[in-house]
Amino acid sequence: MTSETRHDTARGRLAWAGTGAIGVSVLLTAVIGLLGPSPMVPALGGPAWQPPYSLDVRPDPHLTVALAAAAIILGGLGLLAALLALRAPLKGVRVPDGRVLVLLGCLAAAVLAFLPPSGSGDHLNYAAYGRMLTLGVDPYTHGAADLPGDVIADAVERPWREEPSVYGPVATAVQAFASWAGGDSLRLTIFVLALVNAAAFIVTALLIDRFTRHDEAARRRAALLWAANPLLLYHLVAGMHVDTLAVACMVAALLARGRPVGGGVLLGLGVAIKVNAGLVALGPAWELRRRPGRLAVMAGCALAVVVAGYAVAGTDAIAPVTRTSKAISHATIWKLVQGWLQSVIGTGSAYRGEIQVGSLLLLALLAWLLLRWAARTGWAWDTGQAVGAAGLGAPVVAAGLAVAYVFASPYVLPWYDGLAFGMLALVAASAVDGFLVVHLLVLSLAYLPARVDGQPADLAWLSGVVRPQTAWVLLALTTALAVWAWRAAGRAHTPPASAAPPP
Repeated sequence: MTSETRHDTARGRLAWAGTGAIGVSVLLTAVIGLLGPSPMVPALGGPAWQPPYSLDVRPDPHLTVALAAAAIILGGLGLLAALLALRAPLKGVRVPDGRVLVLLGCLAAAVLAFLPPSGSGDHLNYAAYGRMLTLGVDPYTHGAADLPGDVIADAVERPWREEPSVYGPVATAVQAFASWAGGDSLRLTIFVLALVNAAAFIVTALLIDRFTRHDEAARRRAALLWAANPLLLYHLVAGMHVDTLAVACMVAALLARGRPVGGGVLLGLGVAIKVNAGLVALGPAWELRRRPGRLAVMAGCALAVVVAGYAVAGTDAIAPVTRTSKAISHATIWKLVQGWLQSVIGTGSAYRGEIQVGSLLLLALLAWLLLRWAARTGWAWDTGQAVGAAGLGAPVVAAGLAVAYVFASPYVLPWYDGLAFGMLALVAASAVDGFLVVHLLVLSLAYLPARVDGQPADLAWLSGVVRPQTAWVLLALTTALAVWAWRAAGRAHTPPASAAPPP
């Protein structure tokens, strides 16, 4: 046996070990929901025969948090191992099949839709906002506290009871549909939302798989980044966050960008679900910059959808977006900056404006470094299109901007990384995969769990100590990403146009 054969065999074993860890992680995520109400799973009111279903065993609080920690750590490490092992072709070694990974990931998403959501209480907010709209109350000017005694609104947890909706009009319309279908049953309302959410995740997985089906290695990697990604299944599906809907629209828009009308409508829907998804629109805009007619059609359709949505929702729907744009979450590098400014200059200000400017500058720097590297490596970073002399393709630009955003934003939560993973699955493998997986792993541990109510007092150190300290890890990770992108671009050489392989 040659050294190359032994090396490939070792990598094959690592790939299977990583895939096994991913499977155990997804199983633990399902067990958390199956056990029923706990610090990880908010209780749902409504008839017990209605979905979602659980055993309702009321497990020990420490057990469920431990299960979640194990699911996150095993999932993150397994994903890193599988991506590392499969970064290059293996000769004569059997490895996980990409199509099977997609099917298993979609099956897991379907199963999780029938279990109570876990990890946070955001789905209770969604139900309340939909309830408000069906009752004729504006969710953009009122919070759950404004509906005292309501069976749905009373379930919303701290600290969101007074907060109006920060989501776009399309997201609110979906929430209102779920409220209409669920009626006075919180359980059934949540189930309808879970079905829509799981369907969006599965559709995204199938679209990405169709895009990469020409290359088994690309297909396998894309499946690991999205469909079979245990951390995304934990947050986007089991956690049932609305970000899933926005990512689905943006992935579909990138794949439909050859049709300006359809691509523009999909871009507009994504922005009207969650505004930060609009970064993706800069990818097609850059690609079409020399085709002003097609660009104008796509931009016009996207704008028309967004304007129509907010016209129906009213101008009050815009105010929460501007307010939250200056928010600072605890597990970000900007919380450290805020502390430094307050210790040096004074605590009389939160320095939100200064931090907002700084985050935009950091986003621009990271995006420039990533796209500079992508341009100098030529066609290698885009799965389906030659770049370099021809210019960066829309998926590359969208991926670079999305990755830069989640690293630079002053307000980022684990499920926000879903947008970057969706874009990254459309481009070729690189070290950026590992940076993003570690970023999501760190954020996931920082928000374990992302709830305030129902937490054991002796686990308060998870949010009071661990969460703030992860900002230092993220600072080191962001610095490492910037240094890597700079050095990698310096080592790369753009191939001449004639040497680039055909799309």
